Amino acid sequence: MASNILNIGQTALAAAQAGLSVTGHNIANASTPGYSRQEIVQGAATAQNFGFGFIGQGTQVNQIRRNYSEILAAQFNNAQSTSSATNAYATQLSQIDNILADSSSGLSPSFQQFFSSVQALSSNPSDAATRQAVLSSAQSLSNRFADIGSRLEELRSGVNTQLTAYTAKVTSYAQQIANINDTISKSLAVDSINPPNDLLDQRDLMISELNKLVKTDVQQQNDGTYNVFIGNGVPLVIGSKPYTLTTVASSTDPSRLEVAYVSNIVTELNETSIVGGALGGLLQFRSGSLDKIQNQLGQLATVFAATFNAQHQAGFDSAGVAGTALFNVPVPQTFGHASNSGGATITATITNATALTSSDYRVQYDGTNYNITRLSDNTVQSFGSLPQTVDGLSINGTFASGDSFLIQPTRNGATTLSVAITDINKIAAADSVGGSGNNINALLLADMQNQGTLNNNSLSYENAFAQLVSLVGNKTNELKVNAAAAEALLAQTEAAQQSESGVNLDEEAANLLRYQQAYQAAGKVMQIANSLFDTLLNLG
Repeated sequence: MASNILNIGQTALAAAQAGLSVTGHNIANASTPGYSRQEIVQGAATAQNFGFGFIGQGTQVNQIRRNYSEILAAQFNNAQSTSSATNAYATQLSQIDNILADSSSGLSPSFQQFFSSVQALSSNPSDAATRQAVLSSAQSLSNRFADIGSRLEELRSGVNTQLTAYTAKVTSYAQQIANINDTISKSLAVDSINPPNDLLDQRDLMISELNKLVKTDVQQQNDGTYNVFIGNGVPLVIGSKPYTLTTVASSTDPSRLEVAYVSNIVTELNETSIVGGALGGLLQFRSGSLDKIQNQLGQLATVFAATFNAQHQAGFDSAGVAGTALFNVPVPQTFGHASNSGGATITATITNATALTSSDYRVQYDGTNYNITRLSDNTVQSFGSLPQTVDGLSINGTFASGDSFLIQPTRNGATTLSVAITDINKIAAADSVGGSGNNINALLLADMQNQGTLNNNSLSYENAFAQLVSLVGNKTNELKVNAAAAEALLAQTEAAQQSESGVNLDEEAANLLRYQQAYQAAGKVMQIANSLFDTLLNLG
């Protein structure tokens, strides 16, 4: 019986030691990112029948349990993905909002200065200084368009750079998760009862970090490994095999980087395949805001140049010669699809600026029809031949079946607008061959400031820009509100997860005392058992 008491004391001592070790491990990792609190799971050892009844044989440590909730972790990861995406979008768009809304560097002061100089010209059309002021303010307005357009191009270039960095990070996390998967599966193959808790924490931390970049879907397998899918079901990790994300030049626009998936081949992913996280937010910003804003700004520059030129060319200059273009009108950009036949060509020319939209267009030939899609609303018009005119844009070309082109009528409008003349005598202020004192055309040019010229003559130049500023400002405010709400939800889900998995130092301090007392009590049991042995030996 004395030996039985000694054995019971030994089991109690071992359990207390395990408790102290686990508690110390918790305290040591209280500030470790991704660490989940651990605790020992004790059970009574199998009792022994002594004839008069069963006497317990002490205790045993069945498992070191990790306090972890898959449901709370999934909620936290989803909130993390949403918050990162919204913040990425809001951060980018707020830069554009600052650019456009700046009262000193925006377009409105430049437009007002330009038309003020034209108004002054109408009052004194033969004055050389007044004519020079018109050219100077025209150059200033052109420079202001170019400055804003260049800053938007810098943002576009920054998007390309960030996409490359983010895809490299995603690939790195995929490799780390696959390596941990492999180690975990080997560990569980040896001992399927006791999981390697710290490795599980490391893997879940990688999943959490991955969700900052892109939304993930995790499926746990029977061998303990994770299969990880990103976006709308793209496999990133299958067991111990990682896949790679990279960036490639777009097949439709070589200046644009797209996310690509590397398996046996490199596949360009549709932007809708990548959602959530900073990567998804960045793509959403580019397609949902940056493209549209550049197009609308370019539309304003193009329509302004074309319509002002039309009125200027209706007049006569100081020498009585018919007016020429005051501005160089931006021209549409075209890009052939990477899979086009070698002989495919296309031309796109603006024939009616007031009918011009801010949309891009896709032209595809199926062997019978030329299908022209307005990408802003996916409206498709089919024609049996080219040339055709759509929304003030004349389209012509030579296609083979299956060929496709992207047309960007206004994307580069702000950066390519420029002043076409340098001779002040070329300013066409007169309405006929009447010499430099005739101001009729100058009055008509000044009156254009308030005329509806954009979007089928519904908006003036300044109203169009004010509308763009308003749209960007409203969207920016909306995103800031959404970002604040997403951060609040993230904080709530993190608090819920930490209440389940986080280390509470006060609780661990209490556990230290509890296990210390248990350790001391177990030692006392063993001391008593030893005394019983001594008594028995003395009796012998």
